[in-house]
Amino acid sequence: MSDKEFMQNMIARRAAKELTGPCIVNLGIGIPTLVAKYIDDENVFFHTENGLLGVADVEEDEIDPNLVNAGKLPVGESIGASFFNSAESFAMIRGGHIDVAILGVLQVGQTGEIANWAVPGKNIMGVGGAMDLLVGAKKVIVTMTHTSKEGKSKVLNECTYPITSTRSVDLIITELAVFEVIEKQLKLIELMPGVTIEEVRAKTEADFIY
Repeated sequence: MSDKEFMQNMIARRAAKELTGPCIVNLGIGIPTLVAKYIDDENVFFHTENGLLGVADVEEDEIDPNLVNAGKLPVGESIGASFFNSAESFAMIRGGHIDVAILGVLQVGQTGEIANWAVPGKNIMGVGGAMDLLVGAKKVIVTMTHTSKEGKSKVLNECTYPITSTRSVDLIITELAVFEVIEKQLKLIELMPGVTIEEVRAKTEADFIY
């Protein structure tokens, strides 16, 4: 496993600790898709906005090219899984039937607002379901790397990319730390193994309390 893969799996493993059944969980594209492999609770049910409740892992020799998640990755179906059209899937989200949404993001601001759908000057591949999930999910968890490839903080005073919603997320998990968003303020509640508060301060543009 590469350093990047190790880091991504560490973040996903920590996010998995936030999930206790019975609950319905929507996993976003990127790091969130790794969360499922760290869940043993049979009462945690995974939802994908393109129309499946009961998403499961699939062995390579059993892949059905017509059965994919919202990120176009092949998935399986658990016993009792159900299929529905996209309109019904988004009705579930907008109707408040998703307990937890775990999203990958590009930036997060110190009030908990996120940007994850567009980079100025680059083509937009698709808005996806994040806007709806931020409005409809009962709890929103962000999984992300703390800094960009250039080493710049992604936990900012204010997002410089277009924000996804005015709703603040509830929890932010990076390879360095875990932040809770309380009344539009970031609170550091956990350091990742081997990380110091000084390192988090140095790599975080946003103000936070602890």
